[in-house]
Amino acid sequence: MNLSELPSVDRLLTDARLRAVPRPLALAAARAALERAREEIRAGLDPGDLAARALDELERARQPRLRRVLNATGVIVHTNLGRAPLAPAALARVEEVGRGYSNLEYDLDEGGRGSRQDHSADILRRLTGAGSALVVNNNAAAVLLALAALAEGREVIVSRGELIEIGDGFRIPEVLARSGARLREVGTTNRTQAGDYERAIGPETALLLRVHQSNFRVVGFTGQARVDELAAVARRHDLPLVDDLGSGALGRFEGEPSPRASLEAGADLVCFSGDKLLGGPQAGIVVGRADLVERLRRHPLQRALRADKLTLAALEGTLAHYLDPEQAVREIPVLRMLDEEPGRVRARADRLAELVGGTVEETVARVGGGALPLRELPSFACAIEEELAERLRLGEPPVVAILRDGQTLLDCRTLTDTEVDEVAAAVAAARR
Repeated sequence: MNLSELPSVDRLLTDARLRAVPRPLALAAARAALERAREEIRAGLDPGDLAARALDELERARQPRLRRVLNATGVIVHTNLGRAPLAPAALARVEEVGRGYSNLEYDLDEGGRGSRQDHSADILRRLTGAGSALVVNNNAAAVLLALAALAEGREVIVSRGELIEIGDGFRIPEVLARSGARLREVGTTNRTQAGDYERAIGPETALLLRVHQSNFRVVGFTGQARVDELAAVARRHDLPLVDDLGSGALGRFEGEPSPRASLEAGADLVCFSGDKLLGGPQAGIVVGRADLVERLRRHPLQRALRADKLTLAALEGTLAHYLDPEQAVREIPVLRMLDEEPGRVRARADRLAELVGGTVEETVARVGGGALPLRELPSFACAIEEELAERLRLGEPPVVAILRDGQTLLDCRTLTDTEVDEVAAAVAAARR
């Protein structure tokens, strides 16, 4: 076939297979099929059955682009794979709230307008000891809102060692600039003391900002001012101290500060994520002094950055587990994977290797998501043929693995017992 032999769109639409499809959908699919056919003819290929190609285009268009993936990488909070998988209770809350109407902004007691911020505020106060709380759509938004509401047009003092990039090219200096605040750097990359902040305070200073180095560590000759030291400086000058924790663990992790500890040390506001070590949905959480949280709530940006009802439902379902720490570790997938004994991971790897004819390799899993960057988790993987990695990634469901030393490694720390069977079926299909 050459270009002149291609049918027109109208002629292609007369095919009986396409006449059964609603015309707007058939029209778009026919145009896409013809465009692809022109490219193939120019490349010296035969485009084949054009009506069938149009139906294939239509089927592809109907397939969801956002899909469930099996994570066999050993990275628990994998940013590219959606970070934290949700607990069953969180998913149940999403289904319950999403399938009908809800009291998102309706006060059932008063019979009038309410605030969506009320739904998570009580439990966040209980878990962190804060005076008030507010939820927006991610932690970068939480920091942006805090700076815009409290420091627009004025200076914010930050250590040079904390001017971090939090992922995808998003940097703390840029967040400051977008908020309308002005950056005042103090100290050096590796050492900053409380006195550096004190000497920098002037008439234009609006607040002190501390940023936790959640996604990297500086080692060697280093030093950072403690929260209580900065809080003392802030109090002497009647300034708020905002502490951006990044990951924001509500559980106990060595080297990872908690919101409660930060507030008890004197921070006025603490910002953290909902979808990293907390193990919930993507969200930015601000806790702290009630008067400052109220200023954030009333700022015009809050409406643009607020979380939707499904996020709030999932967050509420996740936070409820933290009222019982042992239940949190059992039910929240991120905490369960972080806490799991290596022997249980090895048992899954052994079973997968037996099912697919692979071998078991010792590996090291990571926390991921810009949290606990130095922590290594002993893990075990099933090793199979290198050429299967791409086929697994393109299968249904997709399986994302690691390529290392000429092998495809299926790390079992990030796979559940049920998912081991799914991966085994996917490997069998890939080999076919």
